[in-house]
Amino acid sequence: MPSPIQTEPIEETKPIGDSVPKINNELAVGSDLEFQRRWWRWENRIWILFAAIVVADLLGCFGRGPLAKAHARTNDGTMDISYERIGRFGTPSILTIKFGPNARRDGVVRLWVSDSMVQELGNQRIVPQPDVSTLDGHGIRYTFESKPHPDTVQFALQPSAAGIYPLTLRVEGAEEFDTKIYVMP
Repeated sequence: MPSPIQTEPIEETKPIGDSVPKINNELAVGSDLEFQRRWWRWENRIWILFAAIVVADLLGCFGRGPLAKAHARTNDGTMDISYERIGRFGTPSILTIKFGPNARRDGVVRLWVSDSMVQELGNQRIVPQPDVSTLDGHGIRYTFESKPHPDTVQFALQPSAAGIYPLTLRVEGAEEFDTKIYVMP
């Protein structure tokens, strides 16, 4: 006959005492109000940063908005230029030049553009097509037949890389126009 199993008396256990209040005797709820306030300040700063980025984007600080568009005129009135001063890599844009009456010489307009127009800014086409195009010391000289009213030429640009690129435009015998175009990634 088997011997009876001896058991030791079980001590009654007490719940572990905790200074943190409990909900339904299950979950300890603690709070560190100073940490929470610091977290809220951090969270508010992040939300302000996100809002500032969205507003800057809507304004065109990253391209395609009112701040990205630029309009310039040479002092002597030979060129009136509209372009995007902030472009996007691989995104098409239009640079428009309206020639004033004093841009015509001998029935033609001769426009010199820096080589950055083709290399970095990615000139895709010119409307209207020039009658003559020649390479001319770090740039290209375009010759357009002139009409009785101010001529307009459009360059379709599509930048090939991000960066800051200088652009120079000059009508023969007139003031030079220099600017920089910022191309965002």
